[in-house]
Amino acid sequence: MIDTILYPIQWVVAWIMYGSHQVLTALGMQDGPGLAWVLSIVALTIVIRILLIPLFFKQIKASRGMQIMQPELQAIQKKYKGKTDPSAREAMGRETMELYRKHGTNPFASCMPILLQSPIFFALFRVLYNLQPIAEGTKDPIGPINAAVASDIENSDLLGAKLSDVFMQTEDWGVRAVILVLIVAMSATTFFTQRQLTMKNMPKAALEGPMANTQKIMLYALPLIFLVSGVNFPVGVLIYWTTTNLWSMGQQFYTIRRMPAPGSEAERLLNERKAAKASKKGVVVVEDEAPEAPEIRGQRQQPVRKNRQKKRK
Repeated sequence: MIDTILYPIQWVVAWIMYGSHQVLTALGMQDGPGLAWVLSIVALTIVIRILLIPLFFKQIKASRGMQIMQPELQAIQKKYKGKTDPSAREAMGRETMELYRKHGTNPFASCMPILLQSPIFFALFRVLYNLQPIAEGTKDPIGPINAAVASDIENSDLLGAKLSDVFMQTEDWGVRAVILVLIVAMSATTFFTQRQLTMKNMPKAALEGPMANTQKIMLYALPLIFLVSGVNFPVGVLIYWTTTNLWSMGQQFYTIRRMPAPGSEAERLLNERKAAKASKKGVVVVEDEAPEAPEIRGQRQQPVRKNRQKKRK
């Protein structure tokens, strides 16, 4: 049933892997089982992430909107704090949704890349899972992956671990050690990718409140989920997810460094770099002088008689 639903995506995944392998072998890499099939999964990741670049910029825009609206959101939460009657809850929900529409964002914007990659993730999982039956002729080919190609992919390995190997389905502890390293790498890169986005590119206002607490929970919960569930993933899927996390880290690093969110730590660092670069060029950054004390209206300087002036002298 699941193969029927995912078949169109499996077909696309199979063709991208096959095409990438053809390019790599044309560049001089060994045909048949070998490193070229491992790198074809890396190439699959890069192709998918390039296609998702427009979505990434929408995600950044939506995240900025979430950060800018935090003071207004906190004001609404404070306004209805302690009110549990249905009318108050309904009014709070209505005002919150109006605020989301005003800023053109929603609370699920940061999850969109992961949600859109999930079908590809599971399609690759099923392609790797079906390699053996395809190679044995008991299952129909998937696109260009026929019996011969499936046999080549299945016998390709990374440090002795085949692309279709799963931690819970192998007794070889050498293979298990490689898979454990990949699971830890996948979980660690997931954690640092999320932490990079939340800690470096958010103003202080966005790091407080119920939504910030939810993000902190997800910061630790998601890597833990991957750490536990990773023992059921094939090696090829672990390679895919680790590669996509590394891509996300690089993409976010560039975006945060060049276009930080207003009021964030990254913006402060950018301003410091600009000031340092300006000082090297001999440009002096002059801080605005403190404004003069405003004249208090309604009070008039009283005239002083000449004889009083003499006495004071």
